[in-house]
Amino acid sequence: MFKNLFKKKTDLELLNEKYQKLMKEAHRLSVVNRTKSDEMIAEAEKLGKLIDSITNNK
Repeated sequence: MFKNLFKKKTDLELLNEKYQKLMKEAHRLSVVNRTKSDEMIAEAEKLGKLIDSITNNK
């Protein structure tokens, strides 16, 4: 029950969470504000490339 209570998230896990949040918000905004949605997708893609480079270097 308390196994993961005090476990600190790794940088990779934090980046993945941020990527997921950006993509979710971009999808929500795609109907309302396409420009803002495109900006979020571009930022998420930068994070995706960073995540790929981290995982490939391990």
